[in-house]
Amino acid sequence: MTDGINPLHSLDDWDDDLLRRYPRDSEPRHGKSTEEFRSYDDAADHVKEFYRLNHRQQTVEVNLQKREQFLKFEKRQMGIWEAMEYLNTLVDDSDPDTSLSQIEHLLQTSEAIRADGHPRWFILTGLVHDLGKILCLFDEPQWCVTGDTFPVGCQFDSSIVYHDFFQENPDYSNPEYNSQYGIYEPNCGLRNVMLSWGHDEYMYNVCKPFLPPQGLAMIRYHSFYPWHSEGAYEYLMDDFDHQMLEYVKLFNPYDLYSKSDAPPDIKALKPYYEDLIHEFFPPQLSW
Repeated sequence: MTDGINPLHSLDDWDDDLLRRYPRDSEPRHGKSTEEFRSYDDAADHVKEFYRLNHRQQTVEVNLQKREQFLKFEKRQMGIWEAMEYLNTLVDDSDPDTSLSQIEHLLQTSEAIRADGHPRWFILTGLVHDLGKILCLFDEPQWCVTGDTFPVGCQFDSSIVYHDFFQENPDYSNPEYNSQYGIYEPNCGLRNVMLSWGHDEYMYNVCKPFLPPQGLAMIRYHSFYPWHSEGAYEYLMDDFDHQMLEYVKLFNPYDLYSKSDAPPDIKALKPYYEDLIHEFFPPQLSW
C-alpha cells in the first residue's frame, strides 16, 4: 500500500481512534453543542490524513461507481469461514499495536455477544460484521474501506468527524446535494439513502439474503457514528429506522470494547461457528 493513498499504518488505527473518541465511560452527547464534546486536536496526523482523503472523495458519483464495480459480486466465490481466512491475510506483521489476527478479532466480538446470551443470528452478526474489509484485498484504498460512514447526496452533518475536510468534496458546493435533504425526501427511511462506501455497505449487501433485518442494520450502520452516537439525520428516518437504532446501539459496545490481548482458541471454536454459519449461509457466496 502506498502511504499517500493509505495513510493508516493498519486498519486498526481507525478502531483505536474510535476508542479515543468514544471511551467506554463517555457521557451521552445529546443536548450538547459540537464544541462541547468533539475535539480532534490530539488525533494522529495519519488519522487526520485518512479522513481528509475520505471526505474529499466520498461523492455521489464515486459511490455509484463503487456499487457498480463491487455489487455485481464477481470477485471470488467463498464460504464465510473461508472469507475469514482470506481476511486474515490482511494482517500487518509490522504493526506493533496488535498481535491478534483478523479472525481472532471477529471471534472476540462474537464470543462476547454469545457470552451475554443473545440469539444465534446476533452472534453470527458479530462474527461477520467486519468481513467487508476484504475490500482491501480487492485493491480498494483505505479511504473507501473503513472510517465513519455518513449519507452522500445531501448536506454533510456538522457532527461528522473532521467535517471541515468536506470543503474539498465537489458535492459540498453542488446545490443538488448540499441542502438538508438533497436528493432525498423527509423521513424517507435510511434504506433509501446512499451511505458512504466502505466495508459496512459492502457486507450489508453480501448478507442481505441471509440475515434478519436487525442483523443487517447492525452491519450497515455500525460505523454510522453521526447517527447512532451523535443523533444526526433523524429527519431521514422512518419508524423502521427508530426500531433498528435500538439494535445498532445494543451492538455497538461489542464492536468497540470486545478487543483484548487474550486470543480466542480458534481450533476449539471453529466447529461451533461452522455450524452457526451453515444455519444461515450457503456453503459458497459470491463476493
